[in-house]
Amino acid sequence: MNEPPTDPLIELRLWRQFAAVAETLHFGHAARRLHMTQPPLTQAIAQLEQRLGVRLFDRTKRSVALTPAGAALLPEARELLARALALPAQARAAAGGEAGRLRLGFVSTVGFAQLPQWVRAFRQQYPNVQLELIEATGDVQLTLLARGEIDAGFMLHSPGFAPAGLARVLIAGEPLVVALPEHHALATAAVLTLPMVLAEPLVIFPRRIVPSLFDAIFAMYHAAGRSPQVAQEAIQMQTIVNLVSAGLGLAWVPESVRQFQRPGVVYRAVQAVRGRAMPGCETSLVWAAPSASPVLERFAAFIASGAMG
Repeated sequence: MNEPPTDPLIELRLWRQFAAVAETLHFGHAARRLHMTQPPLTQAIAQLEQRLGVRLFDRTKRSVALTPAGAALLPEARELLARALALPAQARAAAGGEAGRLRLGFVSTVGFAQLPQWVRAFRQQYPNVQLELIEATGDVQLTLLARGEIDAGFMLHSPGFAPAGLARVLIAGEPLVVALPEHHALATAAVLTLPMVLAEPLVIFPRRIVPSLFDAIFAMYHAAGRSPQVAQEAIQMQTIVNLVSAGLGLAWVPESVRQFQRPGVVYRAVQAVRGRAMPGCETSLVWAAPSASPVLERFAAFIASGAMG
């Protein structure tokens, strides 16, 4: 064969014609399958062989057979044609948010129960969407969003104080409860009131992690004329609960953390002081407002609709 041209681009039409001849091993039958006459098909195969610089068929007046090169190329050509055939449907699925990739940050409190349910239900409904989950605190998620390294994130915040400048879907609101060492004197009390816990050492997350919730907890103490006695700071809720079990103090945590059954820890609700509301928290799905992809829009609508069950 002559030297092949340096341009490797070969039209799908030629691959389709090659596959038809390779599968029928008959130029006349292949031409009828392709709804064309035989001479142009013969010329097309000769053109393909010249472009490749190899012989694909051994021809005689009575037979056509694949060469080793042709036999090796046939499965690849079939795969190429199948992928090309699937492209329009894939494009429509991506445009409709039914296919693609979605990178989600999440805080640990969401991971206790809600997130596994959402991921399982969404994957069942949209199996062609690839979900990538990244556990990160709220401050880290904001950095990742700004860098474009995640598409959206589940964040914890005080009610009405979601991070500014972001679009969001409110997922859930819940009260705060107190995590106590199980042998603490208050652990056996039938009812806990705020004055009973204000003097206890506190295990809490750093302010930078969830500023609005940190400020709400401190405001509750200040409104009661007390300053929190911070015994230890920790980033993850699991770590905070573990430190409570070690007796370092009590902690205010979202009620959903009850599902983290750490031996040595009990959870108790605290009655509100008359005329004062106890702080709670909210979880929101947030993302950079103008940059929502179709798949993110699909996921946000899925979460907002309560389709996760």
